[in-house]
Amino acid sequence: MSTESDIREFLASRRAKITPQQAGLPAYGGNRRVPGLRREEVAMLAGVSVDYYVRLERGHLAGASEEVLDAVANALRLDEAERAHLYDLARAVARRPSRRTRRPRGPLPESVLRILDSMTDSPAFIRNGRLDILAVNRLGRALYAPLFTDDTSRPVNIARFQFLNPRGRDFFPDWEQSVNTTVSLLRTEAGRAPGDSGLTGLIGELVTRSEEFRTAWAKHNVRLHHTGRKAFRHPAIGEITLDFDAMELPAQPGLTLTAYSAGPHTPDHDALRLLATWAATEDVSADADRAGRR
Repeated sequence: MSTESDIREFLASRRAKITPQQAGLPAYGGNRRVPGLRREEVAMLAGVSVDYYVRLERGHLAGASEEVLDAVANALRLDEAERAHLYDLARAVARRPSRRTRRPRGPLPESVLRILDSMTDSPAFIRNGRLDILAVNRLGRALYAPLFTDDTSRPVNIARFQFLNPRGRDFFPDWEQSVNTTVSLLRTEAGRAPGDSGLTGLIGELVTRSEEFRTAWAKHNVRLHHTGRKAFRHPAIGEITLDFDAMELPAQPGLTLTAYSAGPHTPDHDALRLLATWAATEDVSADADRAGRR
């Protein structure tokens, strides 16, 4: 992945989404050869010269001041996630380390694992920016059971399962929304950590092997993923839709704890209780299998 090409395609894709009317510009007659705004229109809205904006869109963000980046972000009507991504790309091309490029080393602290395991009524897991599941509690493992079915030496990866495993489409019933979320999270992380070889390898694998990922990746969409709702089609309990909250771990830069819940007295809450019962049954079966092999 080239940071300069990412900048070029990101800015061009955002520019293509805004009409002159949305930007408050007069719509002159005649056919426009480009979707959305022209470069000279963005330059005018940002208060910079056309030549300078053209340089920026070609990937030359190194040296651009915060004021210029803010002006471009305002001209393109970037949301919070897109604005942060623009700043990440500017840091990357200038070789200035992001505040989040430092990766934790070694195992997760025991205190963090105890907190995770104490969440007995909520499926929860800890992931990195590549969407590797690094730790999971019992109910979280039960919810994501299809991801843990295959015996693999590397961490379970949500994106790899979603796009490369035949069961991925069935497990995520709201397929289009789920795809957009996954790819947007990886695109956001690529801006934050362009030097992450593991992330680069994962994206290369997905781009090569999945046309759906390749198509979504080319859109250059980014997003923040703090709270929302997510649907699953679980092989044992059927469909369940849960609220999620994702919390970054301040002492572990780049790691996020995600927990799921359901409102009381709802069908999804009942399904979550059924999941807990199924998980307990699976634990008993696993203990019996281990005892039989002794």
